Amino acid sequence: MNLIKLDATTSTNDFLKQLYATQVVDNFTVVTADMQTSGKGQMGSKWESEAGKNLTMSILVKDVLMNPQQIFHLNVAVSLAVVMALKEFKINDIQIKWPNDIMSGNFKIGGILIENNFKSDGEIVSFVGIGLNINQLQFDQLPKASSLQIQMKKAYDIDSIRDEIGHQLRIAVAKIIHNDTQDLWNSYHSHLFKKDKPMPFEDIKGKRFMGVIQQVNNEGKLEVRLEDDLMVCFGVKEVRLLY
Repeated sequence: MNLIKLDATTSTNDFLKQLYATQVVDNFTVVTADMQTSGKGQMGSKWESEAGKNLTMSILVKDVLMNPQQIFHLNVAVSLAVVMALKEFKINDIQIKWPNDIMSGNFKIGGILIENNFKSDGEIVSFVGIGLNINQLQFDQLPKASSLQIQMKKAYDIDSIRDEIGHQLRIAVAKIIHNDTQDLWNSYHSHLFKKDKPMPFEDIKGKRFMGVIQQVNNEGKLEVRLEDDLMVCFGVKEVRLLY
């Protein structure tokens, strides 16, 4: 694994994208930083992390996705790589909250941001950003955030978790390459947060309603069955699960 360790950067994804734009970068190159000054979450939201306490990493993934229809396969693979890595460390009740949050019980401990570069020759290059709260103990004004140390009452070696995620990601993306994605999706749905449970939701207009998460479709949209048995699909940021 080609590893680049930084003391600080604006964003590991931005650093990796700039590096890729100026030189040849090996597949699965990993960039980590002790501190991000402008960490990013989904849809432009900000990701904050206490310096030196957590894992902030980006991984270059290329020669995996063959067409845009496979984009969410990679989201599934990355989510599962994080889940399987954390299971190796015996972390409690790890689940995936659609579209990109990693949960321990009802608490968010991590997030994923994948930025894709569609090249003129059809090649798709992905910059996979992963933020994982590991040893941070305070989350001011973030009551639903937590860390591995808070959840498990012990400190963890950040580098060991980083390496295990890299290992699990290689295993997961190999299934995309070999067109064995059904196994990935089955595992993804088995770890989907609040699946098959009646839950309150809120849409972008502020309307609240009850629904049951059925699955995530191949386009990455959340399929929810409403109280009248109507099935509706939501894209990212179109609905919020209240829990």
